[in-house]
Amino acid sequence: MIGLISATAAGAAARDRLAVAWPDRTRVYNGPVKDAVRRAFAECEQLVCFLATGAVVRLIAPLLGDKTSDPGVVCVDESGRFAVSLVGGHGGGANELAREIGELLGAEPVVTTATDAVGVPGLDTLGFPVEGDVAAVSRALLDGEPVALRAELDWPLPPLRVGAEGSYAIRLTDRLVEPAEHEVVLRPPSLVVGVGASKGAPADEVLGLVKSALRDAGLSPASLAELATVDAKADEPGIVEAAARLGVPLVTHSAEELAAVEVPNPSDAPLAAVGTPSVAEAAALVHGGELLVPKRKSERADGQPAMATCAVVRRPGRGRLAVVGLGPGARDLLTPRAKAELQGASVLVGLDQYVDQIRDLVRPGTRVLESGLGAEEERARTAVEEARKGQTVALIGSGDAGVYAMASPALAEASDDIDVIGVPGVTAALAAAAILGAPLGHDHVSISLSDLHTPWEVIERRVRAAAEADIVVTFYNPRSRGRDWQLPKALTILAEHRKPTTPVGVVRNASRPDESSRLTTLGSLDPATVDMMTVVTVGNTATRDIAGRMVTPRGYRWQASQEGTE
Repeated sequence: MIGLISATAAGAAARDRLAVAWPDRTRVYNGPVKDAVRRAFAECEQLVCFLATGAVVRLIAPLLGDKTSDPGVVCVDESGRFAVSLVGGHGGGANELAREIGELLGAEPVVTTATDAVGVPGLDTLGFPVEGDVAAVSRALLDGEPVALRAELDWPLPPLRVGAEGSYAIRLTDRLVEPAEHEVVLRPPSLVVGVGASKGAPADEVLGLVKSALRDAGLSPASLAELATVDAKADEPGIVEAAARLGVPLVTHSAEELAAVEVPNPSDAPLAAVGTPSVAEAAALVHGGELLVPKRKSERADGQPAMATCAVVRRPGRGRLAVVGLGPGARDLLTPRAKAELQGASVLVGLDQYVDQIRDLVRPGTRVLESGLGAEEERARTAVEEARKGQTVALIGSGDAGVYAMASPALAEASDDIDVIGVPGVTAALAAAAILGAPLGHDHVSISLSDLHTPWEVIERRVRAAAEADIVVTFYNPRSRGRDWQLPKALTILAEHRKPTTPVGVVRNASRPDESSRLTTLGSLDPATVDMMTVVTVGNTATRDIAGRMVTPRGYRWQASQEGTE
């Protein structure tokens, strides 16, 4: 919960804007400011104070304890110009909150955390438990000193300026080790513990078994991702409480799913009880991995039979591939989600001219793999291969990466051993339509006139179908130096079903500095004025030129009424 505190009418107005925008995330604290801050500090994960920074510093100073437990505090001036991340930039999420407030209120986020200021990920913000000398290693990263990455398992990481050697080190491991001097240990969530238990098994017995299994195998409980069991034990109090005390989710699987998992130690007892010959081992192995601790039983001090079993598996790190649409070119049409993926990628793959568009957003430590025109399949293969190595990869394309761009070849190469995320972008057709007016107000279709990947016979059949169906058509890749006859042919097909006066919009380099657009007609368009950087939108029989804007009405009743006045 985010506590909101203000002292003046101006501050209250900005406060209320946040409260309306985030009704489920915020709570307004009224009354004397000192009391409001004290109550919010104790009750909320984050605070937004619409007060002077000096006043906020004095109010929260007596309340501060530890940066790992204190709430994040953001201070917004009463005119709403700045959102200052004051306390808890990383641990309390104040840096990100300041950016969110900036987006909502139009304020400038002020973030002074050293790593954020220079675009280096904070080691305590990677989503992993971290141990060791975080301050010293972070400073080494900031200063450009050699920092070694010692990864004992493949796991996706954000961009880090690291190498093979260095007097400082980042160690990625799930083993139970103590950090060395000038070393940080990152604990990825790589361990899954499968658990079986008799009805009424005490939580202490389940918890003790899990902890001892990890300890005896030399594994860190900080890398525990989940407890797993069979559906029939989803509400078993001892298992539920053990997961809660370990701070991990309890994941359950059906008996049929577990019965299909090959395990080294099947048993008749669980088969009779819950319908699968293995619970602990099968639940741990259901999604693959390396069995580090085979099934073991708990030991009871009273000598009675064990009531719990467990097994430990190290699951493989899954690489992550984000296929990112950059939009039509203007920076303000690049979505916040796309920007976040670009800044979180350890490997960036893309066409060289697209990489140049966003090179300033790439963080230090990101490996950039760029190539020229005509290498789409090669870029897709490269991106998938890097993800399979456990990397965090961003594969970029213009517009929306799923529209005549990189998503299709990438997904054709990918398999279920990596995570694939699509990040939508503003397409060229949409950018051009916004410039022209509202040409896509009714049914519409996009057709590429490039026969590099599609036979012309197929393209022509699609153009003819769109013409006969009276659908607005946006042509991508309409004309190039070596391919100059396809657009005239397509326009001729459309002209068989539409009047010469049908509006046609022509937009070149939509949203870029040299953008140009014009509204013409089907009978007047000169194909020689069109190139590969142009999008051509041909209206349907209802499309009109209204005050110089291309408009396709949402319904045909409008068309009938207009025709009645002609």
